[in-house]
Amino acid sequence: MKQRLVPDFTLLALALALSVFGIAMVYSAGQTDVVTRVTSLWHKQLEWFVLGLIAAYLASRASVRMLDWLTPPVYAVTCIVLLLLVFIGKGFGTGASTKSWLAIGGFRLGQPSEIAKIVVVLMLAKVLAARRDAPKSLLDLWQPALVVGIPWLFIMLQPDLGTGLVFIGIFFSMLFWSGCSWQLLVLAASPGISLVLAVSTTIWGAWFLILIALVVWYKPYVVESAIIIAANVVMGGVAPLVWEKLNPYQQRRLLVFLDPGSDPLRSGYHVIQSQVAIGSGGWLGKGFTMGTQKRLAFLPAQHTDFIFPVVGEELGFVGVTVALVLFLVLFLRCVRVAGRATDSFSSLVAFGLVSTWFVHVLINVGMTLNLMPITGIPLPFFSYGGSFMLACWIAVGIEIRISGEGRGKADTLVI
Repeated sequence: MKQRLVPDFTLLALALALSVFGIAMVYSAGQTDVVTRVTSLWHKQLEWFVLGLIAAYLASRASVRMLDWLTPPVYAVTCIVLLLLVFIGKGFGTGASTKSWLAIGGFRLGQPSEIAKIVVVLMLAKVLAARRDAPKSLLDLWQPALVVGIPWLFIMLQPDLGTGLVFIGIFFSMLFWSGCSWQLLVLAASPGISLVLAVSTTIWGAWFLILIALVVWYKPYVVESAIIIAANVVMGGVAPLVWEKLNPYQQRRLLVFLDPGSDPLRSGYHVIQSQVAIGSGGWLGKGFTMGTQKRLAFLPAQHTDFIFPVVGEELGFVGVTVALVLFLVLFLRCVRVAGRATDSFSSLVAFGLVSTWFVHVLINVGMTLNLMPITGIPLPFFSYGGSFMLACWIAVGIEIRISGEGRGKADTLVI
């Protein structure tokens, strides 16, 4: 007779607390002086929360071995769906300019990219767990890069920069957890770093000297060294061409990141209103549902991408601190689950899922404070969105399953 799975009640309580907090803020986001469609969205968010709980329960009942076995075919189907979205996808809400929504007969089924994040974590964990040793060279990274690169390419063709950044975060965080050295991670990321730093010749030149020193210190294969240096030179050179290929709204978002006042009524409007809302909250905020920036509808996308400023305006520094502390404790709990997992696959999956949440929180909070460019990425458990809430709770269910098996529990019934 095998013992039944004992849920990780601490992890479950943290996820429940964040979800209840988030639903309350979605409700508050709809309390404006002018009635809008957002007013009743908290009902739907509550429905998705219930569905998420059911999905989490089902995910927690599936053994890790079953997840391992199902991962390749599910990954293949996911890639096909993401490719189809490039041609038949629809835009909606804050993602109106993308093709990230799957719709049939005018009915929106959701955003497959949210589930794709979980699937990519599972597939990347399977590939990395199959290795006897941690990657030691760039050549060792070709399989992990291919696993993440294929769906990432389809995501970028939609185009959905925010989700694309999450995929990159998943890639590097899981490589780190698999034992990959920080030097190799920096070398792998160096072409992208060169592309970003090429906005300033001086900064790029300093970075290039640091890169040369790192190559000399790490001593990769000669061919790899040549490829790394050549890739960085090329990326530094093509940066102006990449800039020209960006859509005008993407260029404006990057420019207002450097100076929001350069376009205060258009691209800079979001971040200016967000900073005003957060800053006006003070220590204790203006009171639940009483935020003026929100009630007067000055704050855009206040129920989705910019729900964090609603927390700051209405609940102040204390409310923001409570939310971030809940996230921090949840992250640490999931890292603990990853550290106590019984096998490499389970450990990598647990860490990959929490890294997905971490990237979301980092970018979302960062962009509302103008510490990062606006990319249109939601806040886990808070932002309105059925697909996103469902994906968050599926991840919770998987974390609970891994936690239970890590304590030597199994989930089978007595026959």
